[in-house]
Amino acid sequence: MIRNEYNPGSQVNLSGFYYFCRMKTNVKTVLVTGGSSGIGAATARLLCDAGMTVYAASRSGKAPEGYSLNGNMIPLVMDVNDAEAIAAVVERIVRERGSLDAVVCNAGNGIAGPIEETSIEEIEAQYSTTFYGVVKTVQVCLPVFRRQGHGRVVTVSSVAALAPLPYQGYYSCVKAGILQLTKALAIETKGFGVQCCVVMPGDVKTGFTKARRVAQNTQREDSPYYKGCVKALAAMAKDERDGMRPEVIGKAILRQLQRKKMKPEVTPTFVYSLLVFLIRRLPQRLVLKVIGWMYS
Repeated sequence: MIRNEYNPGSQVNLSGFYYFCRMKTNVKTVLVTGGSSGIGAATARLLCDAGMTVYAASRSGKAPEGYSLNGNMIPLVMDVNDAEAIAAVVERIVRERGSLDAVVCNAGNGIAGPIEETSIEEIEAQYSTTFYGVVKTVQVCLPVFRRQGHGRVVTVSSVAALAPLPYQGYYSCVKAGILQLTKALAIETKGFGVQCCVVMPGDVKTGFTKARRVAQNTQREDSPYYKGCVKALAAMAKDERDGMRPEVIGKAILRQLQRKKMKPEVTPTFVYSLLVFLIRRLPQRLVLKVIGWMYS
């Protein structure tokens, strides 16, 4: 601690000062997918408030929830399932701003249901937006990053990537895919000045709970999985309603974009960081037993 010459009655925390210096970066222009609501909207607002120019992309093209538009916040229509639409947006950003410094891949959806009764069409819908949407967005942005000699990719996975959720098994599969995709991408693009970080939230209070779809076959009461699915989804919905605010995830993303070097993986909050630590180190038989108990 040292004396603050601008305020003699206070002191400056040197550790905080060094932390601030370490965090200074030149990230100015960011594309956020799924930017009109939930984690995407919270992230877009926080990045904009930090002085970055944010292109908040979504299917609706609406401005992020709870935000008054200004020159640094540009909402736009973009479907992550459409590679041509993504390319047009990225081309526009580079034309208007001269560069694209980072992309936050957040767009996604959820399908619930047992492995057996979820149709191939429903599974494909889950993968189309949540996984292939990330792939298509990244594939469009990477050539720009390579030409610039710099760029940042932040993806939003989930603790569910490590904790196989009953009746949301395909969601866990998709998020596990995003986790490994991002880490593989970090290795492949290191020589091009590209940094990658995967953010793994736990339960978050957003509109995702209400928007979650249930497999058609499991909505019948004569399904052998009906009761188990209803109980599990009720438990998940309660956890999400009581979950952290999306701003917690947005702040974690902001911190990584402000760092000189992003971390490869981030799990916001101590509780979920501890949970990830335990999942990776405890016997898997015990982990599965605990998860089964939580959602039974």
